[in-house]
Amino acid sequence: MTAVRWKRLPTRYAGIVMPLVLSIMMSGIISFVATVKNLGMPPDLIEIWLGAWPFSWVISFPVLLIVLPIVRRIVHLLVEPPLN
Repeated sequence: MTAVRWKRLPTRYAGIVMPLVLSIMMSGIISFVATVKNLGMPPDLIEIWLGAWPFSWVISFPVLLIVLPIVRRIVHLLVEPPLN
């Protein structure tokens, strides 16, 4: 059995791939938690949640693109640089 290999993206795309993956994961988790908090555990919970998730992602991805550089600057101010 051979492992499936795919071509990886060039390093220059890391600045867009990281917020993309982060926004997908975070919006999924947060929208699920918010859905359960507001509705409890109805039988169609997954269907309702999957309907809310895309809207959450559409908001979270652009927000991350804007906020992430600011967060990096703040972290740079708060954390000691590595000793070399």
